[in-house]
Amino acid sequence: MSDTTIEDEAAPRRGYAKGRAKREEILQAAIVAFGEVGYHGASLREIAARVGISHPGLLHHFPTKAALLEAVLEHRDAVDFADIDTDLAQGRSLFEAIVRLVERNALRRPVVEVFAGLAAEATSVDHPAHEYFAVRYRDAVSRMRGELERLGDVGRLRDGVDPAVAARTVVALMDGLQIQWLYSLERPRAERVDMAADLRAYLDLILVDAAG
Repeated sequence: MSDTTIEDEAAPRRGYAKGRAKREEILQAAIVAFGEVGYHGASLREIAARVGISHPGLLHHFPTKAALLEAVLEHRDAVDFADIDTDLAQGRSLFEAIVRLVERNALRRPVVEVFAGLAAEATSVDHPAHEYFAVRYRDAVSRMRGELERLGDVGRLRDGVDPAVAARTVVALMDGLQIQWLYSLERPRAERVDMAADLRAYLDLILVDAAG
């Protein structure tokens, strides 16, 4: 095989890698933009400018703002689910894996901002992320309820705890703590909300050996 042939075959691979890198750069810029001004306030032209490409260049990767929003949400889920699956594979419980996810989110302010902002915006049925969040909340509550019922069957659920109520409460607590944490970042470090610690404290109220 000639050097020319090798070079010809390598060029598409380099182009593909470069395209993936640019797509990732756009996603990160979109996360920041959506977190700062919400979906409706964000502009594709502004996001394109943040990554140093033209508006048509951005449209090559994401033809509409709704498509970009979908990609941002899918990206967040892919990262979160991969982290949880890794913890589960290492023998941690679902709830300990969730606490560890909350700890990691405390290092990813833009991700928390975009999720909190979009979740509130998307309650409107005509919002492009409405169905995504409706399904996400339904599935999250269902999975947690199933795990709480399983723990109840083996004596790990404290007396009087209703798995359905507790599942909704855990999801609501996680979202509420994110909002309080964002506001607390204006305060001295010692006074900021510790999302993971507060979540652990609630799990200790409803579970026997919550970390197990």
